Amino acid sequence: MMNRWQSVNALALAFLSWQFASDGWTQSYPARAVRYVVPSSPGGGNDTIARVFAEGLAREFGEQVVVENRAGAAGNIAAEAVARAPADGYTLLQISQGHAANVTLYRELRYNLVRDFAGVTLMAEEPFVVVVHPSLPVKSINDLIKLAKAKPGELNFPSAGTGTTSFLSGELFKNMAGVDMVHVAYKGGGPALLAAISGETSVYFGPLPPAMPHIRQGRLRAIAAGTAARIPVMPELPTVAESGVPGYELTNWFGLLVPVRTPKEVLETIHRAAVAALNKPSLRKRFGDLGLIPMTSLPAELEAHVKSKIEMLAKLIRQTGAAVR
Repeated sequence: MMNRWQSVNALALAFLSWQFASDGWTQSYPARAVRYVVPSSPGGGNDTIARVFAEGLAREFGEQVVVENRAGAAGNIAAEAVARAPADGYTLLQISQGHAANVTLYRELRYNLVRDFAGVTLMAEEPFVVVVHPSLPVKSINDLIKLAKAKPGELNFPSAGTGTTSFLSGELFKNMAGVDMVHVAYKGGGPALLAAISGETSVYFGPLPPAMPHIRQGRLRAIAAGTAARIPVMPELPTVAESGVPGYELTNWFGLLVPVRTPKEVLETIHRAAVAALNKPSLRKRFGDLGLIPMTSLPAELEAHVKSKIEMLAKLIRQTGAAVR
């Protein structure tokens, strides 16, 4: 039987062994490819940003960052998968404003956006634009309102899924402009954008980054920006608010989360790498060229941001009467 001092020494050795093992494991992170889960199909706004950021993050990590598209249920499928993933730093989740809206829109979620995740950093703000197919006889917000009022229920707008920012942008416009348009949900931003480009849908309240090349090539006509001020990369484009719907504003934002029990040291490593990548001039330029506004934050600041957006969007959803159908 061990005496008192032998017991103390044994415990101390066990602690030191665990500490060295833990430190060694932390210092070796990441030792393999990291999975970066994106809640959209390829080609949408989420996907565009994720692939640019993943390249920069991979350079900071010195390991591959694999983008995994998990579209469906307005981002809930991806969020649930990451919430249940091992909390070891090898599964990251990109979130956007739609996730904060889902807290109110969905009665039952199999994850909790606040309790099941730890924040890493905010990544970017994303302007939204109102675009139409060139065949639609609309060149301004006033034109759109007149046409929608002349043909109630005949115009439709796509979204990346019920609850996403493209959905909320359209619902907010309907409410504030007093028009009747039909929402059509797609499984991700890519299919929604394709529906707008093909003319399958009438008007798209969508993210600027994936739409910009199609606007420049004439496949889509931009008629307004959903931001409070004009977009720096498209200064000629008026805002919805200055075009006949005062007070209209809705943009998107992106953040990076990990499962809540991720070790503190690993979380700090991910945070340092993510912030370093986001501050690189080359990445900031690529984001800027896409119409994005790069940003970073402390983990706690992202968590506070998420909570505030949940409250703000809950009020908006109640005001517009938006609902999951």
